[in-house]
Amino acid sequence: MKAAVVYKKGESPKYAEFTEPIPQNENQILLSVKAVAITNLDKGKASGKHYSSGNQNENGFIVGSDAVGLLENGTRVYARGIIGTMAEKTIIDKNILVPLPEGINNTIAAAMPNAVAGSAMALKFRAGIKPGETVLINGGAGFTGQMAIQIAKHYGAKRIIVTARNEKTFQKLLELGADEIISLKQDDETIIKKLKEVHLNTPIDIVLDYLWGHPAELILSALKGNGSFTHKVRYINIGSMAGDAIPLSAGILRSVDLQLSGSGLGSWTKEELKLLLSEILPEMFLLAAQKKIKVNIEEVNLTDIEQIWNADVSDGKRLVVTI
Repeated sequence: MKAAVVYKKGESPKYAEFTEPIPQNENQILLSVKAVAITNLDKGKASGKHYSSGNQNENGFIVGSDAVGLLENGTRVYARGIIGTMAEKTIIDKNILVPLPEGINNTIAAAMPNAVAGSAMALKFRAGIKPGETVLINGGAGFTGQMAIQIAKHYGAKRIIVTARNEKTFQKLLELGADEIISLKQDDETIIKKLKEVHLNTPIDIVLDYLWGHPAELILSALKGNGSFTHKVRYINIGSMAGDAIPLSAGILRSVDLQLSGSGLGSWTKEELKLLLSEILPEMFLLAAQKKIKVNIEEVNLTDIEQIWNADVSDGKRLVVTI
């Protein structure tokens, strides 16, 4: 079968022939793959830099973590792969899949799960979002940030503030539901001043942070208290596109009612993962089928995987590979 294969970590996947997988037990079944999104998680695993990356395989390995495809009975499903998914066939657990509703195409469905997990899990389980709250999305111009705006609005956020660098996306972010955008191209003093103004006028309840690095330092500095009572902020890190480590002042932690946590692979409980598959993803797929969630994608073919793997994608689109 044809697949996107990495022979050496750090190199782009190659369009190559690979042995068709064989289920190893009664819970494993074959999936005929139709679409797979290229995510930062997949790129991190392929490079060996993500904390969940496995050991080097001398025969190469197929990239891709999840997929949309067909079961043998013709049912369309989304599923996580037991092995790599960017191939004509992959193996999934028959008990861990989500049937797709009518009205949603394969590429839209393939693009959504990683971004839904990267926002809905943080909002529901780490932040415990309540209707009427104010949410700050740090790094909202990307695909996951755009999804987070819509999901936060769906969960009842009253006000959504976004930090972003790509000014070409600002109007789109407002159309998706953002109430205010703070450009990260401004100087530090201006950004901190604007964040403090926002927090003073409409206290921030939740921060969804996709960047970490210097932008996170600015937000935490803006939240720092002066010894008086403070508004509780639930700060959840989800990504580190702007850097993996920051200096964190102990004075910030002591001066503000701050809940600092992360949301990602390894941080979720089994019960939370079950709810992702049984409730959250089905709801989001249905909203997309009903055109109530907008999904910004660009389709590419598996044959072009080596050329497009590291391509710059404009305006927060997600690349989806069709097979």
